Amino acid sequence: MPYLPPFIAPTLYTDPAAALAQVQNIYAQQIEHLREAMARFVAGETLPGHVRACYPFVRVHTETLSRAKVEDELDRLAYGFVAGAGRFETTLTRPDLYGNYYLEQFRLLLQNHQVPLEVGISNQPIPVHFSFAENDHVEGSMSAERRGLMRDVFDLPDLAAMDDGIANGTYNPRPGEPQPLSLFTAPRVDYSLHRLRHYTGTAPDWFQNFVLFTNYQFYIDEFVRMGHEAMADENSEYIAFIEPGNVVTRRKDLAPQDIDAFGAPPPRLPQMPAYHLIRPDHTGITMVNIGVGPANAKNITDHIAVLRPHAWIMLGHCAGLRNTQQLGDYVLAHGYVREDHVLDEELPLWVPIPALAEIQLALEKAVRDVTKLEGPELKGVLRTGTVASTDNRNWELLPDNKAQLRFSQSRAVALDMESATIAANGFRFRVPYGTLLCVSDKPLHGEIKLPGMANHFYRERVDQHLRIGIRAAELLRAQGIDQLHSRKLRSFAEVAFQ
Repeated sequence: MPYLPPFIAPTLYTDPAAALAQVQNIYAQQIEHLREAMARFVAGETLPGHVRACYPFVRVHTETLSRAKVEDELDRLAYGFVAGAGRFETTLTRPDLYGNYYLEQFRLLLQNHQVPLEVGISNQPIPVHFSFAENDHVEGSMSAERRGLMRDVFDLPDLAAMDDGIANGTYNPRPGEPQPLSLFTAPRVDYSLHRLRHYTGTAPDWFQNFVLFTNYQFYIDEFVRMGHEAMADENSEYIAFIEPGNVVTRRKDLAPQDIDAFGAPPPRLPQMPAYHLIRPDHTGITMVNIGVGPANAKNITDHIAVLRPHAWIMLGHCAGLRNTQQLGDYVLAHGYVREDHVLDEELPLWVPIPALAEIQLALEKAVRDVTKLEGPELKGVLRTGTVASTDNRNWELLPDNKAQLRFSQSRAVALDMESATIAANGFRFRVPYGTLLCVSDKPLHGEIKLPGMANHFYRERVDQHLRIGIRAAELLRAQGIDQLHSRKLRSFAEVAFQ
């Protein structure tokens, strides 16, 4: 027999703040039930039944294809409305983290459709692992035998509830089931939040809405230097800098907070360490060293996508494929050749990955602002073209030269191992994306990386390249997020949530 918390009946709301408050109330009640039961289980008690708590849901019913006309705000937005008449719903999690996001999605639904939102307790169980607080490690205090009993007493993560069918466009509800409101169910979100802690060494709460990816530690070293420099400036727009282990450095004029005491440098860096320049509204900059390869690029973007960032940009090194390029030149990708293969099952190769005008313009302007170059001089260091991404690090050594022929036929001007993956996953998850690479070698023309030359190149270019990426994020933030979430990333039968 299930051991459940008291039932809370579904309620209708026409005020987004009231709807959010009820989501928070339900989630807090359900999580507290799990935590209280887990504490008793760890203490050795026998519980009165199978412990179960469930996620809150939000639901909307519409009876018409038409939408309310509210000035011209919603005509500009690519989200905030359902695809047609019917019943639409999604499960929700972590309203402490997603509160402002949920509030905006609720506001748009109410404004656009003029029908109430229904909030209640879903039938989707919350896995007990997803109920632990950030600094809880309760399983470690149990014996192996006691841990083995957990499956009989609690709901554990169920991968069947976490697939990406909605995002991939392959999800078809069974007769009588509601249409989705969001790309991600609550279990899928919770799963990714836990993966982010593991891979990046920082809590997901610290992630900002503009994300820079790199494939070299040199960029991270420079970002750390800039982060601490910003914290020493009382006039900085950033209020904190976070490093792996949740190590917090506050701006010098700000007092420490209680959460800062939990941070500690890890004994070794995680697989893909993340660093965060924090703004109070979460529109600061997160930078992640994804390492080398498309598998890493897919892995980390699979998980960061649940945070619904406003943009992510790849800043990395590439092989220049044209003899006219010089080491240190920049490549602004306007197309991609996808030979990375890691997304072939989720996003077919026949799907084009378009360049996004807002990102392209911001990156080009950022190059101008930082380099102070214009006209022909700018074109001399910045080339726009197709970037090829491969999963074969030694593609140039293939004996038949077929890879080189394909890249030549595609008109590619540069090659790396991550950019197409990051762009394709941005397209797949409706996250605005862009790529600005720096030519670090030209293997087809005999210019390979040598230790002395490489070190000189890194010193000369990393600082400038990183400042360009940061400047692009600042430009995108200044122009407003409404212009970023392009209709080009949305299908003709799209979920309502951004």
